[in-house]
Amino acid sequence: MKHAHATKTLLAGLALISTLGLTACNGDDDGSAGAAPDSASSASTGGSGGSDQGTGGGSSGSSGSSGGSEGKSGGNDSGQGTDAGTGSNENGKVGICRSDELEVSAVDNSTDKTEGVVTVQFKNGGGRDCTINGYAGVDLKTAAGDTLSVNRNGEKATPGVIKDGESAAFNITFPINNSGGSGVRVTKILVTPPNETKTVTIAWPAGSLPVDNPDAPSDGPKLSISPVGIVSDSPAG
Repeated sequence: MKHAHATKTLLAGLALISTLGLTACNGDDDGSAGAAPDSASSASTGGSGGSDQGTGGGSSGSSGSSGGSEGKSGGNDSGQGTDAGTGSNENGKVGICRSDELEVSAVDNSTDKTEGVVTVQFKNGGGRDCTINGYAGVDLKTAAGDTLSVNRNGEKATPGVIKDGESAAFNITFPINNSGGSGVRVTKILVTPPNETKTVTIAWPAGSLPVDNPDAPSDGPKLSISPVGIVSDSPAG
């Protein structure tokens, strides 16, 4: 998969969010395949969060490296996360976006018959501007209870500021199951914003993955994520 194609796909996904005025929402603790992205979100602690690294193709989620550290990004759906960073910015400095301030949603933007695209959006609902930079930590939970870690696609991240009420987003690209069988049915996305440790669980809105090595097929699209980017002219409502 070429980086240029992934970047083009991200821009298309972000443009679609802006055009449709997607209302961001919280995730679904009981997330199921195909569920609407406006289900209630849940958060959990557990290890390293998203990365502020701009490059690199390592694993982003709880089963591999995430950011500059190795560890787990937290697959449980309970517990408390960080409580810092909320409220007004101190000393006029813009702080990082915290999980508790972000409304996380996902939408299926797939247009290709072999490669799917799910766009994950962070809407800033914290009452202050906040900075975001790098890759989110992402794991996928399957109906069988397995966890698939999602690798970064290696594109360089661009830091940005999410104004209060506006959004940033990234794409998850994945191989589409064309086998005719049920494939690997994904039910949940476990998302940790860049530089955070608190994980938000939302429903997977797209179809299934191939059964045969779904995270790294030898002759087709691979399961990967792009860096987070600011959504231009994102709706405030």
